[in-house]
Amino acid sequence: MTDLAVEPDLPPAESADGRSIRIHNPADGTLVGDVAMATREEVASAVAAARAVLPAWTATPADERAAALRSAADALADRADDLAEINEAETGRPAAQAREGVLAGVATLRQYAELGPLHRGRTLLGQPSATDLMVPEPRGVVVVLTPWNDPVAVASGLVGAALVTGNTVVAKPSERCPHTGALLGEVLRTHFPENVVRHLAGDGTVGSWLAGHEDVDVIAHVGSTATGRSLAEAAARTGAKALLENGGNDPLVIDADVDPEWAAEQAATGAFANSGQICVAVERIFVHRAVAEPFVTALTAAAERVGLLPLVDLRHRKAVHEHVAQAVETGARLRAGGVVPDGPGSLYPATVLTGCDPAMRVMREETFGPVAPVCVVDEFAEGLALARDDAYGLAATVLTRSMAHAQQAWRALPVGTVKVNAVFGGAPGGAAHPRGASGHGYGYGPELLDELTATKVVHVEPAP
Repeated sequence: MTDLAVEPDLPPAESADGRSIRIHNPADGTLVGDVAMATREEVASAVAAARAVLPAWTATPADERAAALRSAADALADRADDLAEINEAETGRPAAQAREGVLAGVATLRQYAELGPLHRGRTLLGQPSATDLMVPEPRGVVVVLTPWNDPVAVASGLVGAALVTGNTVVAKPSERCPHTGALLGEVLRTHFPENVVRHLAGDGTVGSWLAGHEDVDVIAHVGSTATGRSLAEAAARTGAKALLENGGNDPLVIDADVDPEWAAEQAATGAFANSGQICVAVERIFVHRAVAEPFVTALTAAAERVGLLPLVDLRHRKAVHEHVAQAVETGARLRAGGVVPDGPGSLYPATVLTGCDPAMRVMREETFGPVAPVCVVDEFAEGLALARDDAYGLAATVLTRSMAHAQQAWRALPVGTVKVNAVFGGAPGGAAHPRGASGHGYGYGPELLDELTATKVVHVEPAP
């Protein structure tokens, strides 16, 4: 086992020629394969082709666009096992969970196939002799840039909503899952006219070429805050609309009146599911002193039961471990995990830290790994205040038996989603605006159709 010293610098995940991406299996380090990156000329060609077919696709009746989306959803369902297997090989996400992600993507495509033809317009009450309308129209060419942690579900939502509203799409999956992205692109594109949807492989450079292209109308991105801000700058230069769901540093606030073992189960689920590689994972925990000791005991036991988990690659494990090491060096106590294992792959243990100061990096930045940093507070109000004090604004969870505290929390927390007494869950069809460093705009739900369309007012009256 490697001690708490920071791992050495690691090379980028690309092959020696600099023109392809090399992926290794996180579980055992074996080579998954190389994928050629798109050239600047190929990026320009894909955008030009998407622009060229835009008028015809926009003119396609809404029910025909929806039928194409349904057909693509059925094909995706048929390839769920194949996509799950490739996803596991590239990112380490267990195939059963990866398959759930694929099926979530299928459900999302089917949802947008139903919602697309119903996307609202409005008639206005003007003069009786005239007709006044507000009509939604596609924005144009949409660039979709998606992450590796749930690649099929996230891409299906953005691509599906864009296509059903009459936009054309050029998509680039994360360079950490290019094989998954390539298969998803292969499955989808055969159900649409040529060049209506294209997938390109590449790293951040390819993404920047796409985002900076003058013929792109929307940049839809799910990923890190740093990348999102770079894309927003590109959009400001070109005039494109930027739709960003970026990093989160989601707090969990635990009140004095809850069962500490149940609270620990919630915390473990929120911090360790998918190896903590979820945008709405629990990133920092504020627990009331009255239940802190039994809570930490139960959470530590849960982490020990979970054991080693796969992180997407060695670079990411290095970043996660740096947060843990810095916390321990500055006073945190390691209760479980926190030690880099020997052997191949990029495994990392479920980790619990106590005595965490809110100023530590592990509390201030998104760790995106299976790490549960705990800070003990004396009052619920103190935990709520510390939870509010953050640059991010994606989601938050509160565990309490007090309706007054629940009401206080959901009104006070400056985030897009507040969950009371459940770290995950929610009714279908919900959509939220992230805040602060977490981005802006609806990235899912029926409201995503509004983001991907522009409203035109039409006034018609007879000539004299």
